[in-house]
Amino acid sequence: MFTRLKEDIDAIMLRDPAARSRLEVLTCYPGFHAVMFHRFAHGCWNAGLRWLGRWISHWSRFLTGIEIHPGATIGRRVFIDHGMGVVIGETAEVGDDCTIYQGVTLGGTSLYKGQKRHPTLGANVVVSAGAKVLGGFTVGDGARVGSNAVVLKPVPPGATAVGVPARIILPDAPPQQQAAKQEFSAYGITPNADDPVSLALKSLIDNAARQHERIEAVLAALDRLGEHLEKTPNESFDASDLRKLLK
Repeated sequence: MFTRLKEDIDAIMLRDPAARSRLEVLTCYPGFHAVMFHRFAHGCWNAGLRWLGRWISHWSRFLTGIEIHPGATIGRRVFIDHGMGVVIGETAEVGDDCTIYQGVTLGGTSLYKGQKRHPTLGANVVVSAGAKVLGGFTVGDGARVGSNAVVLKPVPPGATAVGVPARIILPDAPPQQQAAKQEFSAYGITPNADDPVSLALKSLIDNAARQHERIEAVLAALDRLGEHLEKTPNESFDASDLRKLLK
């Protein structure tokens, strides 16, 4: 128990630059308190003391603003930063070294009892503020979920999920290399994590701008050469007329 307690405090000291001392973490971090309460509630739940587990989790929610169902599985060194409004459902599984920010929901989309209704987070996953991960699928090791994203399908290891509904951005490097060089990133901010739709729109805009420049160059050449295009058998128009039609 004391080993896990020390691990949790050390993990917070490592990931939060605002943490000035272990005493501050022990006494002033609601995310740390919520995880501690959950360990007792989860033990009661597994021992068949379901009501007692729910009662402990209820008081934990009242004191910390973080709701973790006693049936959920929470790994080692999990850091819930700020934490207000976090909801973790009954069949959710949170892997070791995960970081969860305020307003996150690990929720279910099924009403059938006995099923795996809530997501599984692998190791070293970061779920950013306001994100909703809904369903009984897996978010792979080292994955990132962007702020306010709504994730409805599995996320591969090392990938980043952004948007509503979430779109998957795969890492440039293979998962093995990605894991080897990966460092903690606050709020899931990673290099090259631009929204793929935004990148596609930018590419289309850039392409349209290049086409416009080429058309202007052609029209300028026609003006210089003084050539005219035939409009009707009795009329002709020059490049300025063509420019007006293209605008």
